[in-house]
Amino acid sequence: MKKEKQTEALNSMLKTLFVFGTRPEAIKLAPVIEEFRKHRDRFEMKVCLTAQHRQMLDQVVDFFSIPVDYDLDLMRDNQSLSELAANCLIGLNQVLMTFKPDIIFVQGDTTSSFIGALAGYFHHIKVAHIEAGLRSGDKFSPFPEEINRILTGHIADYHFAPTETAKENLIREGIRENIMVVGNTVVDALMEAMKRIQEQDPEIYRKFFHFVDFSKKLILITGHRRESFGEPFKNICRAIKEIALKHNDVEVIYPVHLNPNVSKPVNAILSGIDRIHLIDPVDYPHLIWLMSNCYLVLTDSGGIQEEAPTLKKPVLIMRNHTERTEGIASGSARLVGTFTHEIVEAANDLLTNNVHYLEMTKSPNPYGDGLASGRIARFFLDIHDEKNCIP
Repeated sequence: MKKEKQTEALNSMLKTLFVFGTRPEAIKLAPVIEEFRKHRDRFEMKVCLTAQHRQMLDQVVDFFSIPVDYDLDLMRDNQSLSELAANCLIGLNQVLMTFKPDIIFVQGDTTSSFIGALAGYFHHIKVAHIEAGLRSGDKFSPFPEEINRILTGHIADYHFAPTETAKENLIREGIRENIMVVGNTVVDALMEAMKRIQEQDPEIYRKFFHFVDFSKKLILITGHRRESFGEPFKNICRAIKEIALKHNDVEVIYPVHLNPNVSKPVNAILSGIDRIHLIDPVDYPHLIWLMSNCYLVLTDSGGIQEEAPTLKKPVLIMRNHTERTEGIASGSARLVGTFTHEIVEAANDLLTNNVHYLEMTKSPNPYGDGLASGRIARFFLDIHDEKNCIP
């Protein structure tokens, strides 16, 4: 009788599979996974890494203690998008045949998001898309993320939009069912990370960045977008150089992406310049600590656009298009493109005009309140409790 009850309980659990392969996905899914782990009596949860970003991904997995059940280990040198997509689909096919989940969770706009959704569709498995509905309006910017996100959205059965704008984007495309505006889970992850960082000795981080003069205005740079490779990226580097040379009260720190399309122009244009620190990529807690202690952020990263407003740091977005328009509307971010003059002009303004600077730090974060993960988990708990099945 006891064995029969255990079998009955196991059969009533919702089998969930989280699929991701990059550091941003891991950051944004970590708090959702943690919420699901709180309800092991109702969710049989497994995690599958596609791992196209091996080292950077593993850092986040370790930091948040994410349990890993399957690891496709797809990282390869000079791997094309076609090769990555094909290998990802083949690897996930085996995982889905083995685990047979009721629902697959994917996040954002990566190849693993799209292929995870596609694999789910091929196996008639429901797909939940976290951070659904972002659109730039240009299918080549960001590339290939814009199309990845659109295709994932049209496959998915549940759409967890971070903002009302994202929801409206989905509705305009004819997606009208099962859209929930929950906020962005990156804010949940950021708050948890800051809590852990603040519990540590701050000297650990200051010693790590001992070469930085924190009495100066620190500018944090991140840049790696594929659509900016070539001349646009050189323009960005020239702008950083001009800003550093023009302002003696400024220090620049740039964790340089490992992709040679990034590292080569960065080192060619910016190495050896006083007060510009080119460093290897840092793990998530060190990056968050840097952001919390900087004066200004120049970035083309989507996640940092979403994180910085919580830390009250103005963001200059070095892209020609952004699918995250809420920050611009709220005043916490400016879209400055990839032309040297525009980047320099915007940075000069914030470095010299304190009124303009403070205006960009006043708005609450338009992307979330730190409770998104709980809302997502509650949706599926309600499904389990009320129907014990997927609608």
